[in-house]
Amino acid sequence: MEITEIRISVRDDNKLKAFASITLDNRFVIRGLKIIEGAKGLFVAMPSRKRPDGTYQDVAHPINNETRDWMEEQIIAKYEEDREKLETEAGIELSQE
Repeated sequence: MEITEIRISVRDDNKLKAFASITLDNRFVIRGLKIIEGAKGLFVAMPSRKRPDGTYQDVAHPINNETRDWMEEQIIAKYEEDREKLETEAGIELSQE
């Protein structure tokens, strides 16, 4: 399996840094991933929906930590690349809290 495309929509928010979508093997798209600034740094939250009891359930997610780490590394690298490009082009600095 290969991530063949990553699209990032950067946000300038305290915790929510960006939305992302990925394409796997040019055949399957997963939208609604979130790049979040947590206590230990950036992480990728999987797309989820709110259940009737108020909790959230992931709609799509990796089955194991190895796959999660593999996906997260690529998505965060693309986010950092896009963020740097945006800052350079716009002459601004986005928050990094």
